[in-house]
Amino acid sequence: MKISTSRQFAAVCLLGAAISFLSSVAQAEAPSVKIATGMLSGRDQDGVISYLGIPYAAPPLGALRWRAPQPAMPWHGTRPGSAFGPDCPQLPISNDTTTTGQHSEDCLYINVWRPSGIARNLPVMVWIHGGGFVNGGSSSPMYNGSAFARHGVVLVTLNYRLGRFGFFAFPALTREHPEELKGNYGYMDQIAALRWVQNNIAAFGGDAHNVTIFGESAGGGSVHALLTSPLTSGLFHRAIIESGGGRGSLLGPRKLDQGTDKVPSAETIGLNFAKENRIDGDGQQALNALRALPAERIVGGLSMQNLVGPQGPVTFAGPMRDGHIVVGDPDEIYRAHGQQKVPVMIGVNDGDIGRSSAGSLEELFSPFGPDRDAARAAYDPNKEQKLPQLGHDVAADRGMTEPARLTAQLISDQGLPAYEYRFSYVSPATRAALEKSPFKNVSATDGAKHGSELPFVFGTVSEMLPGISAADEATAQAMTAYWANFAKTGNPDSGPLPHWPRYQRSEDMLMNFTQAGPKAMPDPWRARLDLTEKYAQH
Repeated sequence: MKISTSRQFAAVCLLGAAISFLSSVAQAEAPSVKIATGMLSGRDQDGVISYLGIPYAAPPLGALRWRAPQPAMPWHGTRPGSAFGPDCPQLPISNDTTTTGQHSEDCLYINVWRPSGIARNLPVMVWIHGGGFVNGGSSSPMYNGSAFARHGVVLVTLNYRLGRFGFFAFPALTREHPEELKGNYGYMDQIAALRWVQNNIAAFGGDAHNVTIFGESAGGGSVHALLTSPLTSGLFHRAIIESGGGRGSLLGPRKLDQGTDKVPSAETIGLNFAKENRIDGDGQQALNALRALPAERIVGGLSMQNLVGPQGPVTFAGPMRDGHIVVGDPDEIYRAHGQQKVPVMIGVNDGDIGRSSAGSLEELFSPFGPDRDAARAAYDPNKEQKLPQLGHDVAADRGMTEPARLTAQLISDQGLPAYEYRFSYVSPATRAALEKSPFKNVSATDGAKHGSELPFVFGTVSEMLPGISAADEATAQAMTAYWANFAKTGNPDSGPLPHWPRYQRSEDMLMNFTQAGPKAMPDPWRARLDLTEKYAQH
């Protein structure tokens, strides 16, 4: 007998309540684990053991600033795992919930949550935070892994170098240590963390042969980079991309040491930064002077608020094509079947980031050429929407929504499992919180804003949003369960949850997380996304 969607959703609510009741046990000292660098103790609380602040690489200080991550040093005795390590240097934006405010260049730490009791060969999920490659960290309570652990998953979060610490090039750096990778130090950190997982996760009860990487925004862009890198074979086995684009780099095209007048190379950007700090030349002496700058000078006021302006900073390169980690744009590599052959789940929010500078409807729709009237009808069939809303929708489709669908299409075309979602749920508590969000002026839409799905995915809505409702809790329980199911089997379906169909180009079905619960449906935006795809820049 087929259970109705509403009854399925209610069952999820009851299941979540049962999980919470069964896991309510007193805090206790967790058993110590032995990893490659030494003994580590944790904390056992409410049915979940956490091990926090574990070094996965040497502190990138002094001469290690702008070097590939080096091995972590072993320690003597038992290292306590009861506190997060500092997040990487940054200038937090106002009302930022993605970092605790404790920052240091000594920031390459990893955190692990697992179920209490005996655990072996559990699926592993590795979270890569967002923040435009300049903000964020793993210490936020929003990214607490307890809900995933209660679903039988070992959850791992990590820090990676940000801003000019994480993505920087300079001629003397390119010449130094020619055997090492250059430029994308943040990506190198992520790869080093995944290698740490392969070498150590069995000690926490995790299965190194069943690892899912997932990330949002810059973290989603990072998942694209890891999926399409030749250097990540065998490091993960499934991937989830939340609001991560898919056509090119999120911060635009950039090469390590070759550029154009319109798109300068990352090395040129590094020279610009040196000159801004009164450092001349491109040799070793200049590099030594750059390494001697205090961390706050390297941050240099860089934050998400700079990155969403009409003109980005000219002294920050962001991720770059280096020929080793990043060898091409994600869509190019998917078309050539050159990515890691793993199941992929991908989606966006219905009010995701979209900025348009169009001053009129004619300017907004002119890029659709002879289809501009059809595009106007697809976006505004009743001619009721104002320019700011339409501008947002067109820009968000171009930057986020259509590239996500394209990724699902290109993965499924290869016969690999692909699943697409859209997060459309907005609770009263979420709406109130977003009024204080740094992203509130980024889009003109009343839909689910960029990043608003995160407390629901992690099951941390009660910690992050005040006055939550039963529907909030049910949405969170459903999303955490779907994500955990995908990590376990490569298919989000399981138990009482509504069926989530595998993506097929011909059917264009996705799972929409609506006000009334998760509902599988044909993409309601198919007409406008088809037009966006037709005129996309390849």
